[in-house]
Amino acid sequence: MDIKFKKIRNCLVVYPTGEIDHHSSEVLKKEIDRQCESALTKNIIVDFGRVNFMDSSGIGMIIGRYKYTHLKGGKTVVTGVSDNLRKIFTLSGLGRIIRIYPTVEDAVENI
Repeated sequence: MDIKFKKIRNCLVVYPTGEIDHHSSEVLKKEIDRQCESALTKNIIVDFGRVNFMDSSGIGMIIGRYKYTHLKGGKTVVTGVSDNLRKIFTLSGLGRIIRIYPTVEDAVENI
């Protein structure tokens, strides 16, 4: 898994690539937390545009980031969700607590 980060306004935008499974979700979680602390951001946008697979570990990672930002008065949202990942969000109930935007720009404007 490759991960890129970008700070836009008060948001940390996360661009993971590949699969989010047990191993990569731990790496992703730690790296997002580290980047949030160093960038002093309270909002996280995860762009799933280049993610082709996510299992329950990825769901847990997203819920953990939601709790992290909620405690700081911020939000965690996602963008670029494919039809397959949207099914995972819907079936897991994640779609009820995590807002899904079509693009990063839409997410930044609405946070």
